[in-house]
Amino acid sequence: MQKKIMLLGSGELGKEFVIALQRLGQHIIAVDSYNDAPAQQVADEREVINMLDGAELDRIVAKHKPDIIVPEIEAIRTERFYDYEQQGFHVVPSAKAANFTMNRKAIRDLAAKELGLRTANYRYAGNLEELQAAVNAVGIPCVVKPLMSSSGKGQSVIKAAADIENAWNYAQSGKRGDQVEVIVEAFVRFNSEITLLTVTQQKGPTLFCLPIGHRQERGDYQESWQPAAVPADCLAEAQEMADKVTKALTGAGIWGVEFFLADEGVYFSELSPRPHDTGMVTLAGTQNLSEFELHARAVLGLPIVEITHERNGASAVILADKEGNKPVFTGIEKVLSHAGTDIRLFGKPTTRPYRRMGVVLTYDAPDTDVNIVRQRAIDLAKEVKVGPTA
Repeated sequence: MQKKIMLLGSGELGKEFVIALQRLGQHIIAVDSYNDAPAQQVADEREVINMLDGAELDRIVAKHKPDIIVPEIEAIRTERFYDYEQQGFHVVPSAKAANFTMNRKAIRDLAAKELGLRTANYRYAGNLEELQAAVNAVGIPCVVKPLMSSSGKGQSVIKAAADIENAWNYAQSGKRGDQVEVIVEAFVRFNSEITLLTVTQQKGPTLFCLPIGHRQERGDYQESWQPAAVPADCLAEAQEMADKVTKALTGAGIWGVEFFLADEGVYFSELSPRPHDTGMVTLAGTQNLSEFELHARAVLGLPIVEITHERNGASAVILADKEGNKPVFTGIEKVLSHAGTDIRLFGKPTTRPYRRMGVVLTYDAPDTDVNIVRQRAIDLAKEVKVGPTA
């Protein structure tokens, strides 16, 4: 049952996904905009192209004729996926899902207008004047995000009218692709935010992992832990929302569905049709199958009978603090001298300030206070230093 799988985007999440696929005997072509990206280091073949160039995408699809095409990042000319499906290629989870979720406007309108899910009040803006009007409509404070971006790039909080122009400029500098439009969201006063990893199958039922708590800075994940404490009624509401939106988007695979938990209930926030960065905590063995193994099985149409809770775990990111090449890491021995601890270094060939270079994983028995496990991950991640760099 070996399949030829083309991975579009080859970051750290893609790397773990490739490893999971290869353990099931698959052949992977890893594609990215630069050479020696993390997933390319473990894949069978590689391509280096600008994935926003539709002609280049067409060329490598025609060259390799993959059985399955798996997008791993946002900056892809996703409208080409509809043509690929018509040609008989299997796009994961589906061309519709990839198109809608790579664009915050499409997924937000689907969730709020078509499915009636609770979301933050929002508006769109295509220039500075429209942004000012949108901010007036939703109120201050509010959050501004490019329609296409990742890892918090281009995202900022407007706390006063004087911040509006800077927010517009920052969104344009941090966006992925060529869309200038931004989404403006009213600030939700939430108690916590979670990722609900949701697995849709080709033949079996939709399954949910235990909720993952996470903390962000600069719009980017810094730590996550599983399980997160979520009231039973809120969890049921989140699962119902996740089920609705994934069914509407169609296809099999793992979805990272993000929610805010507030006094008035659960707010749908965002959705990724692939393994989620906060889900790297599952590499700590919190489940019988990591998010990457779940995605691999779902994509290949293999049965997933159950997802079981094995232990409590946490992850904390290792960040670079300057630009450079060929990073060197110190402090690994100190981290691994602790029981219930592991580490993943992503293999990125260059560094820049705040770039994720690895993650520390900690774990303990399922009856352990997850906050203790979480604090250990935070403390140990600080022991790992990135540098010197050439």
